Amino acid sequence: MSVTDSAAAVAQPVLSTHGLTVRFGGHVAVNNVSCDFRPGTLTAIVGPNGAGKTTYFNLISGQLPATAGTVKLRGQDITHLGAPKRTRMGMGRAFQLTNLFPNLSVLENVRLAVQSHRGLGINMTTLWFRHRDLIAKAEQILGLVALAERRDDLASALSHGDKRKLEVAILLALEPDIFMFDEPTAGMSVDEVPVVLDLIHHIKARGDKTILLVEHKMDVVRSLADRIIVLHNGYLVADGEPEEVMASPIVQEAYLGAGVADHV
Repeated sequence: MSVTDSAAAVAQPVLSTHGLTVRFGGHVAVNNVSCDFRPGTLTAIVGPNGAGKTTYFNLISGQLPATAGTVKLRGQDITHLGAPKRTRMGMGRAFQLTNLFPNLSVLENVRLAVQSHRGLGINMTTLWFRHRDLIAKAEQILGLVALAERRDDLASALSHGDKRKLEVAILLALEPDIFMFDEPTAGMSVDEVPVVLDLIHHIKARGDKTILLVEHKMDVVRSLADRIIVLHNGYLVADGEPEEVMASPIVQEAYLGAGVADHV
């Protein structure tokens, strides 16, 4: 492959939405959104409450069927594939609300994700003693999210902040090509937030992953994002480098407002 061909290959989007739309009765929650996401980039998706950010995430990850438009992964149309199939193809989603096995231990939650990623299914008992390497990998990941000391606790016993960290640990265990974080620091204490942000920084620094981030905290967005897209009333109204987007009049009016602008 020539240098030109190699550069063209790198520039190809790993994920794309084209005219993506969803309607709930007469309400259009996401309206004709087209966007490309390339490897090695972190795109922050911002907008006021009700703008369609999480709905857009749900359309991309397969939790919600589209009314119109397409979602493509590495050029393949995956619009009609469900969330489990998209996960197996390399898409990883951390939810705004935690999505855990509450009656299993912290370690078991992560161990099952490691096991699933290796194509061993999600049997909860038969592989426990036969595959010590699964446990070792899970313990390593728990160390990354500062949950090693909670390994034997039930997931249901964790604080909200620790549940968010456990969800990030599960996402890491699945080793996706595309990381989707929906307000990953929501509900966390000031002391807990840096753990998750450092992990996202680490994933981004690898340079081979695509990261999508919905986040309301603008200091977090500015510290992480290569690019910002703004949704407002379901429409994509801005797309570009952080400073350019945050300075645009439509974002100042639609998203920041006086109170948030003062906070930023």
